[in-house]
Amino acid sequence: MMIPALPENRIVLGVGVAGVDFLAAVASFPNPDDKIRSTSFEVQGGGNTGNALTCAARLGLNPRIISKVADDSHGERILDEFERDGVDTSFMVVSKGGNSPFTYVIVDNQKKTRTCIFTPGYPPMIPDDLPKSKLSSALDGANIVYLDGRLHETAFIVAQEAKSRGIPIIVDAERLREGLDDILDFASYVVCSTKFPQAWTNAPSIPTALVSILLRLSNVKFVIVTLGEGGCLMLERTEAENTQFEEMDVDELYKKLKQREDANATIPTCISSNVGKLCANGIGMVNGKLHVGTAENIPPSELVDTTGAGDAFIGAVIYSICADMPPQKMLPFACQVAAIKCRALGARGSLPRWNNPRLTPFLK
Repeated sequence: MMIPALPENRIVLGVGVAGVDFLAAVASFPNPDDKIRSTSFEVQGGGNTGNALTCAARLGLNPRIISKVADDSHGERILDEFERDGVDTSFMVVSKGGNSPFTYVIVDNQKKTRTCIFTPGYPPMIPDDLPKSKLSSALDGANIVYLDGRLHETAFIVAQEAKSRGIPIIVDAERLREGLDDILDFASYVVCSTKFPQAWTNAPSIPTALVSILLRLSNVKFVIVTLGEGGCLMLERTEAENTQFEEMDVDELYKKLKQREDANATIPTCISSNVGKLCANGIGMVNGKLHVGTAENIPPSELVDTTGAGDAFIGAVIYSICADMPPQKMLPFACQVAAIKCRALGARGSLPRWNNPRLTPFLK
């Protein structure tokens, strides 16, 4: 099978958290005061930006990362792992003393869920850690900027400079965070966790929340919400003004697209609407298309851990943007990358490389 060519636009700059994950799998989550034994244990790099950029690097892009670690053993491990995976650490900040970020992750083998306990790095990153000359160099030649919503003061400065250079920005809206609204104002693309759209907009449903997001963020070309085993949903803005577009209730449209899903399909697919005036009752209307991305039906015996699945999905979306993929190819590809990741413990253990045979059909 022919290996697909890499995209020409491959330089990605990411700003956010990079850390270490201590992952312990257990037969089932313990009750208070219980003492149990792990069934497996791993120590891997972690953090939203660290994971997404590692995914992008393995897919063949050239990521650069802006983040902060300490000069401790964890920080050394974080940097070494990035270097092995091809993530440029030239713009990382290393503090004297303090501690690097780390997370305890408990994976429940029975329910296939994970619980995370995060300890932030100290001292925290501040804008003064990133001189203008270093910021300028980090953005030179960049094709896209990724922000995970953390380190918001530094991310804001990077976003300002990226916008002035016309570099598109993708924002990971995982949850409500301090400073996230300011960063979202710069976004060209937004990828949300399942709960974020309604939490941010107070809309009555996820489809109506996506309409609200595009109305509030006028520069956003598309917004995606990940839905776990339910796949994902994308609302793509259409710029063309056409009075002949059909008006469609976005909730009803979503139901119709879901009804077209093939229950017997085992690999990810995409089901798309026509362009129309998508209406959200009491919220407003946008010209656009709705795309339903289905998840891979992973056999229970192969499903190990969902830690970092969203980061893998975003890494694949970043690749797709650089490769100028249409949504009909982007969403199945991103869902497939996330599914491959879920077959091993940790966020990075099974992140695929761009020549992985399981990805080749999605990159034709």
